[in-house]
Amino acid sequence: MTSGLHTGAEAPEAIVASFAEADAQAAAVDLSGYSVEDWVCLVFFWTMALLVFLQFFTRYVLNDSFAWTEELAVYCLIPIVFIGAAACVRRMRHIQVNFLYRYLGAGAGRVLSGAVDVACVLFYGYATWLVARYTLAVGDEPMTTVPWSKAILYWLACAGFALMAIRALQVAWQNHRRGYSALQRPEAFDETEG
Repeated sequence: MTSGLHTGAEAPEAIVASFAEADAQAAAVDLSGYSVEDWVCLVFFWTMALLVFLQFFTRYVLNDSFAWTEELAVYCLIPIVFIGAAACVRRMRHIQVNFLYRYLGAGAGRVLSGAVDVACVLFYGYATWLVARYTLAVGDEPMTTVPWSKAILYWLACAGFALMAIRALQVAWQNHRRGYSALQRPEAFDETEG
């Protein structure tokens, strides 16, 4: 009775074959779908991960933690959230309610979808302006444990909103040229897993 498991001499060949298959798939990695906001978020994410590790190491191994690591790790979340939100706008991955579009005609759905695109661009633009005004008003406030200005964080949030506005404008233009949006045909925008 065989169980389907490789035994004896078959196991090394199967392992070698699985590595060869993985190498063939790895050669097909395509990074063209990523943009500047993805890479910026990656840098801040790994910076945050290193800061959290350093906090853990100094607190539990050395029994003398660095207070600044916790504050900076928390502050790394700000660009991850706001600049990462721009990546979601670019990929049309924010939460959407498209139930109504199933019952609207194509023309009415197109008009409503276009209005949503305009509203998104206006909202992100207005949020950019608000965050810039806030930063200019209170930007000299220092961080608690590090003698740096919090304006750095506020400007990163402002850059995130500005990038969201730019990406929303690009998405609106693409939707206009295409003739439909993710609200009208969400199945056309599903990313295939592979």
